[in-house]
Amino acid sequence: MVNIIHGSTHQMFDRRFLQTRLGQAATASIAAMALFVALSSQIQATPAYAADPVLHSVELA
Repeated sequence: MVNIIHGSTHQMFDRRFLQTRLGQAATASIAAMALFVALSSQIQATPAYAADPVLHSVELA
């Protein structure tokens, strides 16, 4: 990805940035988002099961 600043080009994710703590955090965040998308695409809840209440209440007289 290239960001244009005042007529010059500047890469946002270069090797120096990825070696900083902020760059490592950004890399971990991107990896976590990709893993979340990959795992959430595996889960398929049917509407009937998702709407079924887990706890049943009992009325006391």
